[in-house]
Amino acid sequence: MSALRTAGVPDSSAVFHEILAELARIEQGVSSDPAFDERTKAEGRAWAFSLLRVALDTQVWAHPHRPRFTDIVWPYAKWGGDNADAYFCFTPLDPERTYLITGQRADAAYMSLTLYGGPDDGRYAERIVATANDRTLRFGADGSFELILSPDDPPQDSAANWLRLESDVVCAITRDYLVSPETGRRATWSIECLDAPDDPPRETDADLARRFTAALTWLREQSTLVLPLVEENDVAEPYPVPTTTFGWAAGDAAYAMGSFDLRPGEALLIEGRSPECAFWNMCLWNPFQHTYDYAWERVTINGGQVEYEPDGSWRIVISATDPGMPNWVSTAGHERGRIWFRWFLPDHTPERPLTKVIKV
Repeated sequence: MSALRTAGVPDSSAVFHEILAELARIEQGVSSDPAFDERTKAEGRAWAFSLLRVALDTQVWAHPHRPRFTDIVWPYAKWGGDNADAYFCFTPLDPERTYLITGQRADAAYMSLTLYGGPDDGRYAERIVATANDRTLRFGADGSFELILSPDDPPQDSAANWLRLESDVVCAITRDYLVSPETGRRATWSIECLDAPDDPPRETDADLARRFTAALTWLREQSTLVLPLVEENDVAEPYPVPTTTFGWAAGDAAYAMGSFDLRPGEALLIEGRSPECAFWNMCLWNPFQHTYDYAWERVTINGGQVEYEPDGSWRIVISATDPGMPNWVSTAGHERGRIWFRWFLPDHTPERPLTKVIKV
């Protein structure tokens, strides 16, 4: 079905039905993949709706002249590499406007705001424009802060935190990580457009069709980001804090990817050492890059939760059942899955963790 009328004007009804068809296509791909067991297929269906929710929140409902920070990754929004320790928020931006952001650090071990540039049509961002994090922001004694975003330089006598809005800026993403997410207070973020137009918009069907089309583009692009489940028990060489990134990735972290493939009675022992950093964790993912359900069991672990060896190293055990060892991370009934490490603001690139399959 075409999303265009014969006159070439977008039709929101047509795009609406294309979105429904795209959801059906995603579900069919998940259900027909022979590499997925029934549990993974069910997770894939839920993942499709997580993508739809983010598509609607970021591409349809959000407006840069009346911005707000909307949760896009949290305990019940699993996609794009979520984890149990973090909250991510999104807001659209107009590069010609000026914004005031206020907030409170609370108990965040690491927090940042990243500006992204690129197309404004539902495609992933092409580059990081600028970043402010807890090491570059100036805070008040109570942990509060203010941050100005604008296309112009601030006054010379200004002491405000400031980031420049370049001409291709489309959005900002916040991240805040908690060592104790069950009890810790997450950071707060508020945003106001200081020079927004006074007249409210009166959107037409064509305007809505454009927003629906951006959501459809988001769905199509995100649904291709599926990781293969491989027959390996390994963690690859970590790669350093990147100079360039893809999509909405952070520019402050080093990462390492791995896999587990365990039979009943087996566990994967991972031994390593983390550099000095603001925060680090390890997560288990399904192929759709979302964590298993951590409301019931530990499927991720962070550097503040790990029990360390006397020399400062650590040993993490991945297993379906409790192996009777510290730092157990559950596979939540999955025989195969992906492993993801991240280290924020490390003082050097981490050493490659060592792996070994052991009997439980």
